[in-house]
Amino acid sequence: MLFTLSELAAATGGDIRNSDAEGISEIVIDSRNVPEGALFVAIKGDRHDGHDFAADAVDTGASLAMVSTGKAEEFGNLPMLVVEDPLEGLRQIAHAARMRSHARIIAVTGSVGKTSTKEALLTMLSGFGKVHASIKSYNNHWGVPLMLANLPADAQFGVFEMGMSHEGEITPLTALVQPHVAMITSIAPAHLGELGSMEAIARAKSEIFLGLQPHGAAIINADHAFERQLVASAHEAGARMVLTYGFEQGNVRISDYKSTETGARARFELDGEPFDISIAATGRHMMANAVGAALVTLPLELPLPAAVAHLTKFAAPDGRGIAVEFAQDGRVLTLLDESYNANPTSMRAALGVFAERPSAGRRVLVLGDMLELGSQSSALHRGLLDLIIEGQPDYLLLVGSEMAGLQPLLDKKGIRADTALDVNVAGDKLKGQLDYGDLVMLKGSNGVGLSKLVTQIRRQFDQ
Repeated sequence: MLFTLSELAAATGGDIRNSDAEGISEIVIDSRNVPEGALFVAIKGDRHDGHDFAADAVDTGASLAMVSTGKAEEFGNLPMLVVEDPLEGLRQIAHAARMRSHARIIAVTGSVGKTSTKEALLTMLSGFGKVHASIKSYNNHWGVPLMLANLPADAQFGVFEMGMSHEGEITPLTALVQPHVAMITSIAPAHLGELGSMEAIARAKSEIFLGLQPHGAAIINADHAFERQLVASAHEAGARMVLTYGFEQGNVRISDYKSTETGARARFELDGEPFDISIAATGRHMMANAVGAALVTLPLELPLPAAVAHLTKFAAPDGRGIAVEFAQDGRVLTLLDESYNANPTSMRAALGVFAERPSAGRRVLVLGDMLELGSQSSALHRGLLDLIIEGQPDYLLLVGSEMAGLQPLLDKKGIRADTALDVNVAGDKLKGQLDYGDLVMLKGSNGVGLSKLVTQIRRQFDQ
């Protein structure tokens, strides 16, 4: 049981109606997937009002629905927790979950690598005890409270991802989570169109340190120009321990990176002692995420050698570099799925992985627009030209207006490219381009919809 009904009422100041249930098993906001005994929270969003789905949620298994006082009379005898505002009620339950918890809490943000680092932490910490971690990319003003509200009372570790597109968004999230360790995985031109400058991005990410527990720790990737700014912000927020890491900078330096048949390996040094690390994911960026996760053991006083051993199981999440193989008659089609998101830093990292990956057949590269880059968008897309050429694609498909704009520039350099302004046209053009033995990578911002092409490939080759 996650919470008793009396605990929910006490946390929210709400009124329980029409229910004799003892408690709830889980808290959800999606009426399409309601576990038996859950609490459904009727959040009003930009496109949908959860109140429209509250009755359906109860019909499919929820013990009760948390609804607003202004809507309660519409539901008759529906089992309800009636509050002034369901989103605020969710935050209050999240606060109650945090206050009762004895778990060691880690919060993660960054322009690139948030979800992958969260997954590395989940993999590693699961070797030490019970871990509760954010699912998917539930990292915004409702996702973080939802994940925190579901923190089990007996969890030993909690890992929470935090995202933002404007300054000030992370501050209330980290204040709610109150982490013992706060991590920043990268500073890159994501949401540049909204924030206006890299300095503003770094400033917004550093808000995560404001929620640190007294004597908490900050762990910072240093392979960018804002290391000093972030370190200073961590100290100003009261961090007792500040660790930086990276290939080029940081007090923990990563070296000897090599791709392997099953992933990658590297070495890092801590206080002069070398540690060899292997992971089941490819790319220098994924290795950096794993090393950052390993350093969490220091403030949590966990054995680092054991953590490195646990990280051998760390693999890329779906849509973030996961490699999927489809075999027939001894020939293997390898799909590198980078369809979830893209900014200049993650795009360059993915193109580097594609360039170093061998292929028995054709090399197929599908690139979608990088969104939310503002006035610098065209220049940042043009900055990818050399890396695209280094990948030596046999078939190159550019999806979206910014990527399509690279076609004449690539043509001048001897690289032929096909273009499509939307993913549906791209899907038609991709049909017939792939065969067993080929290597294909898809990379673009989530809004471009390249995940539809991933689904198309999987349906075609997954036997």
